[in-house]
Amino acid sequence: MDLIAPYLPPDVSLTVALVLMAMSFLSSFITIAFGIGGGGLMLAVMASLLPPMALVPVHGVVQFGSNAGRTAMMTRYIRWSAVWWFAAGIILGIAIGASIVIAIPPSVLLIGVGLFLIWTVLAKPPAWMRDWPLVTGTITSILSMFFGASGPFVNTYVKSLDMDRHAHVATTASLLTLQHLLKSVAFGALGFAYAAWAPFIAALILCGLAGTWTGKRVLNRLTDARFKQALNIILFLLALRLIWSGIERLF
Repeated sequence: MDLIAPYLPPDVSLTVALVLMAMSFLSSFITIAFGIGGGGLMLAVMASLLPPMALVPVHGVVQFGSNAGRTAMMTRYIRWSAVWWFAAGIILGIAIGASIVIAIPPSVLLIGVGLFLIWTVLAKPPAWMRDWPLVTGTITSILSMFFGASGPFVNTYVKSLDMDRHAHVATTASLLTLQHLLKSVAFGALGFAYAAWAPFIAALILCGLAGTWTGKRVLNRLTDARFKQALNIILFLLALRLIWSGIERLF
């Protein structure tokens, strides 16, 4: 334990580190097996264990590493035609940052996004999400700067393209890789000191890669129908969580 302690960041105990490493494995497993849910789960656990100022920056780098690994493992499945304009929107959205939403009460934004996600589960995602990827990429990236976990928003865009399960996971991972990379760079430019967190972040990323490799085997055994069913269920539960968080903030 004494040998490990010097590599841990401030205010992070060995117990906390081990819990988060296990959660990194589990969250990556869930994300590749079912398409969504791991990033939000990881963010929720991190929020209860890490200092608030470190939460979104550290989560962003860990998610970048996890999604980059997922992208590398599934590059041949990426639908590149769905990536380019959305990627341009990511760049624009990160550049804009939170300035557009800063005047909107967080509770209203959480409830609104939650209701929108429920609508996309119960009905088809609106046509503009599919037809205007530059706009969709910009909006989701602004929301990512605000919330931290952007998987539900990116997944809703990819879901509107009606891909098979492998293409869905691979395309989503490629978009989230760019989004989390640019977000992490932005937080670094704003002054967050990543150096003290580097060994810990590297350990979380390695655990995430192990979870991705394991979860891919589950994905290969699912049918497209079962995958989409699981995706809709997880999206619906995440939407309910957003709405509940918004209601809590109201009161």
